[in-house]
Amino acid sequence: MSFRYYLYVSDSKIDMLLAQMDPTVTRKRTTEVSLNLSILGGKHASETPAGGDRTARLSRVIRYLEQYGDLGTVDEPGQFFWGLMPMRWGPFPTEPTLVYFGGATERTVTGMGGSGNHVLGASPAAAPPIPRSLTPSLLAGLRTDPEIGALAEAIRNEDQAEQRGVVAAVRRANEVVPGPEQNLEFVAKRLLYEPAPTPGGRNVLLGSPLYVALVD
Repeated sequence: MSFRYYLYVSDSKIDMLLAQMDPTVTRKRTTEVSLNLSILGGKHASETPAGGDRTARLSRVIRYLEQYGDLGTVDEPGQFFWGLMPMRWGPFPTEPTLVYFGGATERTVTGMGGSGNHVLGASPAAAPPIPRSLTPSLLAGLRTDPEIGALAEAIRNEDQAEQRGVVAAVRRANEVVPGPEQNLEFVAKRLLYEPAPTPGGRNVLLGSPLYVALVD
């Protein structure tokens, strides 16, 4: 049996999505059957979006996205995307309140960022004025890297500058993110997706994770 070892779980995203899920769809009836010697008993319980622990709440959100939401993959993302791939991750070198995950498939360069406070077991840190899961705040964190900041400034007045700036930031961030590669599974909110400009090139995908787990 393969276990997920959760590294990052965003309770704020989970709570926000749970609040928007249709309770008539997500509430279900479960039957727990217990056998105690010769006595067979049945116990019924009702699962609701508001209850349960962190992983149970996360599981409800993921099931809902799989069945009713726009959940795609790294190479073909929807509003959300799932992946299982080697990635490097850790506090961003020039902005420790930002945790960053970087990796690539044959088709897509992928970067994900969020608040370091969502790393399980992390010590509480000063929160940024705007959550790191929002695109402007995430990009501001990445631009604390001098090279990313210089790239952003150099293309500021060009056509499609904002899009090109994000693409350059993701590529550079993936080069500087610390740590060894680990096999990570995740579901993330898509923030930006830029298809490859030429055949044989790589797409660029930027997101913010609901969860990231280490999978052996």
